[in-house]
Amino acid sequence: MVKIERATIRDVSQMHRLINCFAGRGEMLARSLSEIYENVRDYQVVRDGEQVIACVGLHVMWSDLAEIKSLVVAESSQKQGIGEHLVQACLAEAGGLGLSTVFCLTYKPEFFERAGFSRIDKMELPHKVWTECYRCPKFPNCDEVALIYHTGVQLG
Repeated sequence: MVKIERATIRDVSQMHRLINCFAGRGEMLARSLSEIYENVRDYQVVRDGEQVIACVGLHVMWSDLAEIKSLVVAESSQKQGIGEHLVQACLAEAGGLGLSTVFCLTYKPEFFERAGFSRIDKMELPHKVWTECYRCPKFPNCDEVALIYHTGVQLG
């Protein structure tokens, strides 16, 4: 059973190392330590004892839109369904918040497609989405794939 918990301040340095290990291989975007601290309330983690073995962020962008970001599972803990559980937790949280749409930008689109996401053209996303892209070393030549998920929540 995967136990998903809210990230705490004591998790941040481990999350930073885990995210940037995979970012160093070009598998995801790097995150600065300050960015993770500033957004720690967006993150959920899976621990093995005191060790963070996986994390994910759900960042609310607007009244109807959130982004799943920084999804990472330590290599030694992959292929156990942890990533899938983290995505489902984000989708449940988004629905609970009343958000109708969740998107992600990823180098692993097949993973998100298995979770019910659909590929879209990045240009279909609102301009607000691109605010943190300016910090990316690949900007403006983004090679990530955009995917979207509709939670079924009706905007009122």
